[in-house]
Amino acid sequence: MKRRTVIQTAAVLASASALSCSRTRGTAARHASTVSVPNSRGHYSFIRGIAPYSGGAAASDGYEIEHATIRRPAPLDEGFSVIERHLAARNLPKQALCGLELRSPRPFTFRGFNDFNAGYIDVLRKWDVLVEGGLNPVARTNVAPEVHPPAQPSVYGFSYVVASAGAPRSFVLAGSGELPEGSLDARDVVRSGETSPEAIAEKARFVVDRMAGRLAGLGVSWADVTAIDVYTVHDMWPFLVAGLLKPCAANAVVWHYARPPIEGLEFEMDARGVRREIVLG
Repeated sequence: MKRRTVIQTAAVLASASALSCSRTRGTAARHASTVSVPNSRGHYSFIRGIAPYSGGAAASDGYEIEHATIRRPAPLDEGFSVIERHLAARNLPKQALCGLELRSPRPFTFRGFNDFNAGYIDVLRKWDVLVEGGLNPVARTNVAPEVHPPAQPSVYGFSYVVASAGAPRSFVLAGSGELPEGSLDARDVVRSGETSPEAIAEKARFVVDRMAGRLAGLGVSWADVTAIDVYTVHDMWPFLVAGLLKPCAANAVVWHYARPPIEGLEFEMDARGVRREIVLG
């Protein structure tokens, strides 16, 4: 990439992201429907999403969320067994599960994504995790690594709620690509089919706005975030520095060289605010 192109890319991304974060204080008004729903059995509240996942979860008073990474992502059935054993060892019910991170061999088509979700939701239903009315309280990120992808959909990590008197507010946000809340329609993709620096900037700005709305819905802010994960195969370094670390007061970013879970999406991110991170296996 020529130096002039790099400079232009940095300027476009930094400008777009700074504008996004400068509007964070007004996000709650623009995301009035992003409100939390109580989940008394899991001891957390969640942002109502769509059937496969919620928008995010925050621990109730007297509880906190812990995050676990599986050293080597486990195929879906095995991964759920790892989760089940870990929760049982901590004397926690399955309903304590509040977040999942998956890895897929490649991005799905929209139809394929819906087919995959049907089987995934069935597992949560059998675990009796869904709340009254069939709402799914579990946040989820599902991406496709560009290098060394798994042979089949696998569990990379998960989050769960434990009792913890006096703990600060802890939370996990579901991954989001450049689609509006509640949509799995290809026609709604922001700047669909475009990967120019300007298009990537607009996609990223859109996703950051969604994250800000979810933070507001859970009663937290960027200052409460302890980890941000970004998933893209595009050059986003200028955006990460100028658009997240500085304006949004974030203190941790992990850039995964991976694609969002659906063909046609180019940028995804998630975030969490937790005190305890562990690695299993």
